[in-house]
Amino acid sequence: MREFWVGYGIIALIVVLALAPLWHFMPTKRQRHQAQLRESAALAGLFVEFRDLPLGPERLARLSASDRQVLYYGIRLPASRKATRQRHAWYRERDGWSSRPGRLEAPSIVAGLPDAILAIAVSEESCGVFWQEQGDESMVREIALLLERWKADLLST
Repeated sequence: MREFWVGYGIIALIVVLALAPLWHFMPTKRQRHQAQLRESAALAGLFVEFRDLPLGPERLARLSASDRQVLYYGIRLPASRKATRQRHAWYRERDGWSSRPGRLEAPSIVAGLPDAILAIAVSEESCGVFWQEQGDESMVREIALLLERWKADLLST
């Protein structure tokens, strides 16, 4: 009887050793959370890209690659029939929002942005926010609503 259990023990050990490398490919809790956020963004009509923060070259040089590279949640804008849209970015500082380039006043949506948003930007193709995905799905929905409002403001001018 003892030999019977030893045989099953060896088989179980072999199965565990065969499956162990597969556990390495299982997503972590953080990766599952990121996937949920990005799926929520896609369902809300947003696209997600890795981008550098829209800071000047001198400020970017002081940041590590992991601090510089963040996620951009954006909403596409239709091509403008009028003059082309200027590329502008605003980034959060201790006392408010600063623009790059120049000294443009931040759009009205900044008042409703969650604290996790590091910067916002608009270009010919899109408008969006830069962040490190430190939030939940309700925050993604909130961001999507604010971007829809910003898009409507941009298209009405």
